[in-house]
Amino acid sequence: MSTEKLELDNFTIIRKLGTGARSTIYLASDNVSKKQVALKSSIYEGPEDLRIFEQMTNEYKVSQHIQHPYLRKCYKLIKVRKVFKVRQLLLTMEMFEGQTLEKTRTLSLGDVLLVFRMVASGLNAMHQQGYVHCDIKPNNILINGSGDVRIIDLGQGCKIGTVKHRIQGTPDYIAPEQVHRKHLDPRTDVFNLGATMYWAITGKNVPTLIPQANDLSAFAGQRDCPAPHEVHKIIPLGISKLVMDCVKEQPGDRPRSMNEVLSRLDLLIHSIFGKKLNG
Repeated sequence: MSTEKLELDNFTIIRKLGTGARSTIYLASDNVSKKQVALKSSIYEGPEDLRIFEQMTNEYKVSQHIQHPYLRKCYKLIKVRKVFKVRQLLLTMEMFEGQTLEKTRTLSLGDVLLVFRMVASGLNAMHQQGYVHCDIKPNNILINGSGDVRIIDLGQGCKIGTVKHRIQGTPDYIAPEQVHRKHLDPRTDVFNLGATMYWAITGKNVPTLIPQANDLSAFAGQRDCPAPHEVHKIIPLGISKLVMDCVKEQPGDRPRSMNEVLSRLDLLIHSIFGKKLNG
């Protein structure tokens, strides 16, 4: 979709920022609020677009119940109808200039822990307000030049205790209970976060219950994987243990809450930066 084809009342399109799953995101000016916003647009072209419509609607609804500086805000959901049917969905969101964690590959170990502390803080607030994210992964964490963070894409978010009727999640980071369609709670986000941390510090993925095409070991059910300190000996044991505790198959074996993850991250961050300050 080109910017020339997108004409909207009350918005001025500035430029295209990127494309996602059957959607396009623009930098736009809201002529009513006078704010610059990120504007996600999806046009109905067939039944396959119903899922993105559903996720955009869900993202807006969930965002109205949660509030935290590290969670990207959603402002408006706009439905464009033709012949009484919704043919286009638009979602205006907080504009945040940053790159995804996946594209930010020059962070030190200490900086990685600081990023994940911010992410854990945002998720902890989300949990305290009764919701889980259910899709934490490198592409859903934005980092700007000042080191600030935003958790994005609440399209799979839901109330704590929800049982989904279909499998939702990203294969490389999905928790077992998401695959088995069991109750989802904060420990689901703990697994997703742990799998993302594993990738960030090792460059590899934790085997999950949805194997990738080239991952025959996971397909065969061999879910054991080396701890981060076994992949890179420079990684401290405490960090390695936290990550592996987060990705335990049984939710009851993981940290009980994101607040517990935060406490352990604080100790690890202090040990790294404390040594630097004392050195």
